[in-house]
Amino acid sequence: MATRDIGVNSIGDNSKAVLIAGPTASGKSALALELAQRTGGVIINADSMQVYRDLRIITARPTPEDEARVPHRLYGQTDAAVNFSAGAWLVEASAALMEAQAQKLLPIFVGGSGLYFKALTRGLSAVPPVPSEIREGVRARLERDGVEALHAELAQRDPDSAARLKTRDRTRIARALEVMEATGRSLNDWHRDGVPALLPPATFAALFLSPDRDQLYAQIDARFDAMLKSGALAEVAALAARNLDPLLPAMKAHGVPALIRHLRGEITLEEATIIGRTATRQYAKRQFTWFRHQLPEFEWVSPGEAPAWLQRAFSPSPYAVKPAKV
Repeated sequence: MATRDIGVNSIGDNSKAVLIAGPTASGKSALALELAQRTGGVIINADSMQVYRDLRIITARPTPEDEARVPHRLYGQTDAAVNFSAGAWLVEASAALMEAQAQKLLPIFVGGSGLYFKALTRGLSAVPPVPSEIREGVRARLERDGVEALHAELAQRDPDSAARLKTRDRTRIARALEVMEATGRSLNDWHRDGVPALLPPATFAALFLSPDRDQLYAQIDARFDAMLKSGALAEVAALAARNLDPLLPAMKAHGVPALIRHLRGEITLEEATIIGRTATRQYAKRQFTWFRHQLPEFEWVSPGEAPAWLQRAFSPSPYAVKPAKV
């Protein structure tokens, strides 16, 4: 696969970070670990599901052994009951970035959550927190009246948001109504009052790891099977026992809804596995599309080209990339 010819932001004396993005199961974490070991770096999570401490296995978080090899930040620090937002992540990412800089460690952001990388490099809208009573009220109405009724309500109160959202998009419709009720302003209004980027242009090197699609899908299937063998079902059972709101992000992690259905006796484990694999493949496909259109400054590189890309990105650089051991 040829490298997309959009140039590399070379890391020089004013550098701040390396950004490693890519679809799920593409090998991002392994690449970040190798880079951190060879440069003296700290790995900072940019995956919206790997922040949850309840979901180490089903989200393929780094193993305790890998976390012990180099510093890792923002992994498993959040309870599954928390609706952890991109804004909350950006606050914690800022602290992790400053800590790395103070310790003269190379910050390596790695993950597949496009909104996190967009917030990191372009900033984020300044939407204030929504009080829990408002959020719970909107979600109760969603369950009672249905998504179509809430979309119709949104069309009356915030026509711009309603026009942009699909009529079956439960999560985003509820979010738009929550913000309107809590603040009296639409999401569009808040988006105009943004938080500045932590990493302005020319202060980072950004890579999107792009494996062959067929190879990636095979890796997704194999990884899902491996997660089940490693205890993912028991992990999801413990999560389900907490009886959390099914609209919480952690409850919608890939594989979780299907495995919960299996635990309830609604489907077989084989059926849940097929559903989980399919959902993960579909997510990977969306990641390719999203990054291509939303963050074109990321350079697309195949796994085989990644070492050469890193060598170019670090020339010149205050962080020496040591040759890999043979």
